Amino acid sequence: MNPFDVVACRSASASYPGRAPFSPGERYPESPFPDLSGEPNAVYETVRRTLRVAGLDAERFGTAAWNPLGRWIRPGDTVMLKPNMVKESHPRDPDGWRYVLTHGSVIRAVADFVAIALSGSGRIWLADAPQTDSSWERIVGVLELDALAAFYRSRGVPFELVDLRREEWTHRDGVVFSRRPLAGDPRGYVAFDLGEGSEFFGHRGEGRYYGADYVTSEVNAHHSGRRHEYLISGSAVAADVFINLPKLKTHKKAGITCSLKNLVGINGDKNWLPHHTVGDPTEGGDEVPSATWRHRLERRGVRLLRETALALPVVGPRLFHRVKRAGRVAFGDTETVVRSGNWFGNDTTWRMCLDLNKALLYGRPDGALLAATAGNRKRYLSLVDGIVAGEGRGPMNPDPVACGIVLFGEDPVAVDTACAVFMGFDPDKIPIVREAYRARGWRLTDVDPASVAILSDEPSWRGGLTSLSPDALFRFRPHFGWTGRIEAGRKTATDLSAIPHRAVT
Repeated sequence: MNPFDVVACRSASASYPGRAPFSPGERYPESPFPDLSGEPNAVYETVRRTLRVAGLDAERFGTAAWNPLGRWIRPGDTVMLKPNMVKESHPRDPDGWRYVLTHGSVIRAVADFVAIALSGSGRIWLADAPQTDSSWERIVGVLELDALAAFYRSRGVPFELVDLRREEWTHRDGVVFSRRPLAGDPRGYVAFDLGEGSEFFGHRGEGRYYGADYVTSEVNAHHSGRRHEYLISGSAVAADVFINLPKLKTHKKAGITCSLKNLVGINGDKNWLPHHTVGDPTEGGDEVPSATWRHRLERRGVRLLRETALALPVVGPRLFHRVKRAGRVAFGDTETVVRSGNWFGNDTTWRMCLDLNKALLYGRPDGALLAATAGNRKRYLSLVDGIVAGEGRGPMNPDPVACGIVLFGEDPVAVDTACAVFMGFDPDKIPIVREAYRARGWRLTDVDPASVAILSDEPSWRGGLTSLSPDALFRFRPHFGWTGRIEAGRKTATDLSAIPHRAVT
């Protein structure tokens, strides 16, 4: 397996096993624990097969000594697992969390191979910063992560669950009614200033960024002139190895959410993150495609209601909630109308995501950023849960796609390029993928996009991305704000040579 290779394997079943701790359904020579589930576990088998197809530690495959992740993980290391834990529920389907969150069975399979590599010495941290209006306890409950953590601890593997947020909000219909402080990351947070190496340096949206809260002054204070700051989880920075476990989904602000977008969950304060730029393109913004009189009226009204909610903590949110419900009739629901940067013209979110990837790959605990060379990058892997993926109104209200696919690689840009192609999208039309090849300041990849190759035991998935037949790929439906803008042509393979990239050195 080369750094620019991506492994793609199809599961025997596009479904997840029953209950934690999601043990394998059969005994494998290298299994670190004797426990079996008593039923087939196609997810475990697929993750194992993915590592075999990658050719990792190939000479010892089939023996008790097989250690496929030993190339990256050493005994004594701390390994952070970063799944997608954005929200505990789906707005339309009680079981919809299965295609919103990274499933616990995928986490279990990866964690077993981490335990093999640690060889009895080291730690596993499973951490994320869900959306602020989410419940960590309920997310842990639906994914059965408490049972998974207990399983590893009972077998002598230090396994810690970490909610990286500093605050949890109570929302109703997008209105904040209360805010509760949390303990946060036990290893604290590290502030990184990317300066002129930020994707926001010189951006025309300066001063009009909208973050995750009503108080826009905070996000704009962190992104002004040569100052472009991010507050990153101390756990993510301190970990020796970072394993990204994203969910394969469409995304309203970024087009897709895979490896690169999943790093929003390593920050300690989402209000340091620009999500969109207020205004329409004629005003230098990307909030909406065009500012009609209805939009301008709505924007002024919402601004006034937000100010009222902040000034009157009890009465303000109630008033905001009532008016907002009535406003849906007049201005349309966010699930059917483009607003808040939820469209293909969002020129803000991809910049924020790429900056977060720079901070993770090159950041040190003292807030310094190492020189942008491959040898200075954090040891990193990405394994994408596409067993049941999400299309349409992602990331939190998608429809399910039973893909039965797992993708794996050590280069997040190559992995996301492959994800886009497998979803039936053109990577050159998705800014978070396209711009990652020419990231400013700290390079995110040394890969030429046309060189990304797929390793697979599925014949139709094997070879260069440019040679894959469209008939062998999936046809995800984009978020409605991206429809007609990112889909690949049906008759010809994607032309990756069109993506501008920095020369490989």
